[in-house]
Amino acid sequence: MAGPVLRRRAGRAGRRARPGHRRIFPATAEAEIKALACALPAETGVPLSRWSTTELAAEAVTRGVVGSISPSTVGRWLRGDAIRPWRFRSWIFPRDPDFAVKAARVLDLYDRLWHGQPLGEDEYVISADEKSQLQALHRRHPDLPPAPGRDRRQEFEYRRGGTLAYLAAYDVHAARVIGHCAPTTGIAPFGQLVEQVMTSKPYASARRVFWIVDNGSSHNGVRSVDRMRAAWPTAELVHLPIHASWLNQVEIFFSIVQRKVIKPADFVDLDGLAGRLLAFQDRYNASAGPFDWHFGRKSLDRLLERLAAHEPMAA
Repeated sequence: MAGPVLRRRAGRAGRRARPGHRRIFPATAEAEIKALACALPAETGVPLSRWSTTELAAEAVTRGVVGSISPSTVGRWLRGDAIRPWRFRSWIFPRDPDFAVKAARVLDLYDRLWHGQPLGEDEYVISADEKSQLQALHRRHPDLPPAPGRDRRQEFEYRRGGTLAYLAAYDVHAARVIGHCAPTTGIAPFGQLVEQVMTSKPYASARRVFWIVDNGSSHNGVRSVDRMRAAWPTAELVHLPIHASWLNQVEIFFSIVQRKVIKPADFVDLDGLAGRLLAFQDRYNASAGPFDWHFGRKSLDRLLERLAAHEPMAA
């Protein structure tokens, strides 16, 4: 019986020695390559903006970390710690001196609070903005439908049919959108949106309607607050901090519009584009629920603590 057992063991040892099987690397090599992946290439003297697994493997050999290694092995190590050095996200350091105060009152409104007091049943919170420069692009050739093993294909060249703006007001608690299309943005088109909302139920008879807006030219500054209050005494304009549109829930709706309505773009003319936008608005209102918004006061406090650890670069 000993003979076959020895032969099997020898066979396994032989298989380990043959090329094509996974090589064993020291833990220090894996750690060094992961550390290298977490640093910008330019910081280490490599004239690249981002690493790829192929470039990391080559650099590890150049540095003498390993004698040889495949990009697939590097990729496997990076996936183990969810390291993706070829991807990046941009961010902007808040420069509004009243960022904390302005952000907090918007987050309170999402929690149905105003100055520490709960909102009544006849008080509403609207998140509003404009999506500008939407182009009616008409493809020169029809799309080719998808087929087994082939994505839908769209002609690259197009004819321009003009641009329009889509202005929308989103009730954050009822998940209802009211909007219209206009040739461009501005004080007048935004005023039309406000009128469209404030003359419809239930906002026409509301005790207060809070309008959360960014600092775009259509509704920025103290004058916009006075203008709103003079036209609609029950409307309260609430400005977001500068560069904080990410706190405006209507931007989530606009991202849905971009994915489901605008792209891939192929519209005969502006009427076709406007018709699609307003038809989608009706479709959305028929079934949508409020966004699962989790960024509240505690999240804001944690963000402010992290920001306090970073000094903004001099302008």
